[in-house]
Amino acid sequence: MKLYDTYIFDLDGTLLYTLDDLTSSTNYAMREHGFKEHTTEEVRLMVGNGIRKLIERAIPGGASNPKYEKVYSTFISHYLEHNLDTTRPYPGITELLAKLKENGKKMAIVSNKYYKATEQLCMSFFKNYIDVAIGESESIRKKPAPDTVLEAMRRLGVGKEGTVYVGDSEVDIATARNCGIPCISVLWGFRDKDFLVKNGGDVFVEKPSEIF
Repeated sequence: MKLYDTYIFDLDGTLLYTLDDLTSSTNYAMREHGFKEHTTEEVRLMVGNGIRKLIERAIPGGASNPKYEKVYSTFISHYLEHNLDTTRPYPGITELLAKLKENGKKMAIVSNKYYKATEQLCMSFFKNYIDVAIGESESIRKKPAPDTVLEAMRRLGVGKEGTVYVGDSEVDIATARNCGIPCISVLWGFRDKDFLVKNGGDVFVEKPSEIF
């Protein structure tokens, strides 16, 4: 695996297993507003484009549903209270980040997850390794637009040369392409290899230790 100077990571499905808590909060919001609940597998295919898109995919009629904003708000309130219930780093992630830091690499997290939750999870699990964490907000375009990754690079004081994006989805592949940087696709996340290949993935790892 080629070594880089800067590693920018996606969060859900890349650094953290978050699917059970996302499913729990989705179904809590569904129940509260009288909608059908979803299986973990169904929610797995809904995530990757931010919470608003997750709720749009989860409720009948999507964003045009008159209860959309209320369902979204219910999800956010529940998730901010319960996003640590079962969420955990994937095996080998903490060791990877420690190794990268030990070798002087710069690191950031860029996620389409709600900004406050992104910061909260970063502080809970990775505060000893990662100083820059950027999530979804109204002030900056989310992935696959390049804006959040470019903002992370600005805060780290780095350019595109020597920088790589690490993620688990087609959104991450497109984001890296839009930024003009390479992408490492992990195979322990929310998408399988065949799907990622069809969406332009060309560098894959099966475990964190392969990244360094």
